[in-house]
Formats: sequence, C-alpha cells, structure tokens
Amino acid sequence: MTVPQAGPGGQGQHGSITFEPMRRRHLPAVLRTEHRAHPRPWSLGVFNSELSHGSDRYYVVMKLDGKLVGYAGLMFVVDEAHVTNIAVSAELRRQGLGSRLLAHLVRQALARGCSSMTLEVRMGNLAAQALYRSFGFVAEGVRPNYYPETHEDGLVMWLHELASPAVAARLGSTGEAP
Repeated sequence: MTVPQAGPGGQGQHGSITFEPMRRRHLPAVLRTEHRAHPRPWSLGVFNSELSHGSDRYYVVMKLDGKLVGYAGLMFVVDEAHVTNIAVSAELRRQGLGSRLLAHLVRQALARGCSSMTLEVRMGNLAAQALYRSFGFVAEGVRPNYYPETHEDGLVMWLHELASPAVAARLGSTGEAP
C-alpha cells in the first residue's frame, strides 16, 4: 500500500512523495543507493535477512513521483526503536527528503508504542548529525572504531520522550500531519 506523505494533494517541493514497505523487488534500487551512501554498504544478503525478521523490524522505501529515492529501517526492542539504516539518493540530498524519511520512522516508532529511539552515526558525518539533532536526538556516547572501514568512531545518539510536544512540533514541520 502506498500512503501519500506530502502536503495538500500529496505534492511536496519536488512532486509526490510516497512511502511503501520495503520488498525484495525494491532491493536492486536500494542497493544502488546503499553503495553510493556508505563506505561499507550492506549486501543483498543483509537486506534479505533484515526483511525476513518480521515484526521486530520495519523497512520502508521513499518514492518521489514513483522513483525510489530513499529507504530506512528500524529494529524494535521492547519500547525502543533503533535506526538500522537510512539513506537518500546522493543527487537529492540536502533537499529535505532525509527529514521526511526520519519523520516517517519517528511516526512508526510512536505507532509501535516506543518511548525512545537510538542510532549510531559516523563522527565525521556532520550533516547527518545536524539532521538528527534537529529532531531532538542528543549525543550520549561513543563507540570506538564502530566503523572500521573508515577508522571512525560511532556517535551514539538518543531521542527520548517520543510522545513529547517538541517531537510532535518537529513532525508537524516536515509537511505532514503528526
């Protein structure tokens, strides 16, 4: 099922943005984006494994006018959601699509009854850190050499109190109803 996730008429600044559950048929396009987004990209086997987990995982693709332009995933543990992977097509970054994708994940976590979210991000990925901070994520730790392919530490970030008015306000500012 495709759910419009844009402003009036489903139109965003670029066109119609929709979200769909990730399926195996999406993986060729997902892998193309994955290989451009990460120094050590997930393999087809990793994505297939994640998709087979069932209810403790949630994976979604974001489409712009019917073309896959991003994807993301969550792992659920008790009342926490962990962002496992998130990426937007390289040519469309810094245009608000990452915010739309992250807002979608926050809504899914809320719908699942989660009270907090967490993720790891490369210490050198300042753009991603700024996006996460804009949603209220705060740095709470460092995982040394978490990304061995680039010899970077992972910054552990948390967003507590998902049901807070501040998070609801941020969700409202992404162009969709909370």
